[in-house]
Amino acid sequence: MQFVYPAQLQRAAPDEIVVFFRDLPECLTSGEDEEEALTEAKDALEEAIAGRIDDGEPIPSPSKRQPGEYEVALSDEMTAMANQYLAYRRNDFSHAAFLEDNKQPAAPDNARPGPCRSRLRSG
Repeated sequence: MQFVYPAQLQRAAPDEIVVFFRDLPECLTSGEDEEEALTEAKDALEEAIAGRIDDGEPIPSPSKRQPGEYEVALSDEMTAMANQYLAYRRNDFSHAAFLEDNKQPAAPDNARPGPCRSRLRSG
């Protein structure tokens, strides 16, 4: 499966464009311009998917892109990991078995800074 998610860009300030993914509501980021916002979006998407894998949560299938949205794809490495993780889930293997087989120690609850907010600036 390919993981290419639709992203919406919205100007929040003269020098800030916010990016969000309707399939991954916890994933927000921003950039000063469109190019930077989309670069940050790729990083944020990777973190969101990695966080879902680490937490044993489902990975949603990407929705179809709607007019005005941009497509943001996972890296080949993260795509491979996400597909392997989904195969484990389909075959009722445990989350712990996946982490053990992939040598991915589960991060403690305080190791990741909450929801995926790569570069979102406040106020």
